[in-house]
Amino acid sequence: MPRKKRHRLVTKEPHVSVYKPAGIPTRELEEILITIGEFEALRLADFEGLSQRDASTAMEISQPTFNRVLSSARHKVASGLVQGYVLRIEGGEYRLSDGTGILECLDCGASVDMSSENKSTCQKCGSTRLRWLRWEKGRRPGEE
Repeated sequence: MPRKKRHRLVTKEPHVSVYKPAGIPTRELEEILITIGEFEALRLADFEGLSQRDASTAMEISQPTFNRVLSSARHKVASGLVQGYVLRIEGGEYRLSDGTGILECLDCGASVDMSSENKSTCQKCGSTRLRWLRWEKGRRPGEE
């Protein structure tokens, strides 16, 4: 049985989650999905200029895993730029370094208590199918 994937530690989510070629409707283009973890690897290595060792420590993953995540992200971005695809940044298994964010159960829709010891299981139904929400349901950042 494979080992459970560790959540990547992410400093912040991207401000913009979709990039696409200008002048072509999105529905006419293919999409490439870049996970939040892949985005964070690109940010740390290529934007911040950290070494793979320092960046892997920041994300709390091993250096070989960081290398695989970074290589995947670079390949996806290059493919999107060369072939004119939509680049969508979302999803993946991650947690925010400041402890904010909301986990939602995909089976029952309940929010998971972030103060609990076990953040990998829904306290309501026991499911392990959880996902991070970018913001509270029905509310975006800056809205009152």
